[in-house]
Amino acid sequence: MELLIQLALGAIGGNVGGALLKNLSLGVVGNSIAGIVGGGIGGQILHAVMGAGATGGMLGDVASGGVGGIVVMAIVGFIKNAMAKK
Repeated sequence: MELLIQLALGAIGGNVGGALLKNLSLGVVGNSIAGIVGGGIGGQILHAVMGAGATGGMLGDVASGGVGGIVVMAIVGFIKNAMAKK
């Protein structure tokens, strides 16, 4: 259940990040995919580093999924823009 929450919030986070960082936006589908990946990775890293009990339960899943989604969307958007300028 935790992973599903992280993936869903990652997709939301990716789209929020795309709305806030319009120059790095990948479009709705791209933001969602990057966000899902980031949400899953962010959540797993937080659980590995802090332990499953120390992440604050659902609140930790929401935060790690959302933040992970925004971070991965921004990184992918930055790479896409850098490659487009060549």
